[in-house]
Amino acid sequence: MNPRVVIRDETDADVGMISEVTIAAFKTLEISNHTEQFIIEALRAAKALTVSLVAEVDGRVVGHIAFSPINISDGTRNWYGLGPVSVLPEYQRKGIGKSLIREGLSRLKALNAQGCCLVGHPDYYGKLGFENVSGLVYEGAPPEVFFALSFDSHFPQGTVTFHEGFKADGL
Repeated sequence: MNPRVVIRDETDADVGMISEVTIAAFKTLEISNHTEQFIIEALRAAKALTVSLVAEVDGRVVGHIAFSPINISDGTRNWYGLGPVSVLPEYQRKGIGKSLIREGLSRLKALNAQGCCLVGHPDYYGKLGFENVSGLVYEGAPPEVFFALSFDSHFPQGTVTFHEGFKADGL
């Protein structure tokens, strides 16, 4: 039986739970530096959370997703970075992450965004329409884990820089 999931904007009251969900979601992930909760806090403090959604089940926050502006060296505007996306381990593999991603992308489109980039698992994000794009690079990761999704079929060419908040490490 699938739980009834409600996707909504984060509120101030969600901040603590978002941090807990994020820590739990990345706790056993070997490729993580375990700084994701600090990244979200830094993006929030910089007012760079363009879209920040939570997933609730029975009134409990069980997932979160963040989208923030990115810079592209060719001057292309209105592109965003996806991440982090977090779901409590006991709620993973139930479609909650995909629901958060789809709703977040829909909201970006409503803001006239042109596209979205991320660093993530090829099998997962490829199924959601993201692709590796020749000529669009992120120097912080191998090309096979850097993805883009264009909302208008145009892909920029250049180097992507995520918001400064992605350097946050809690120290």
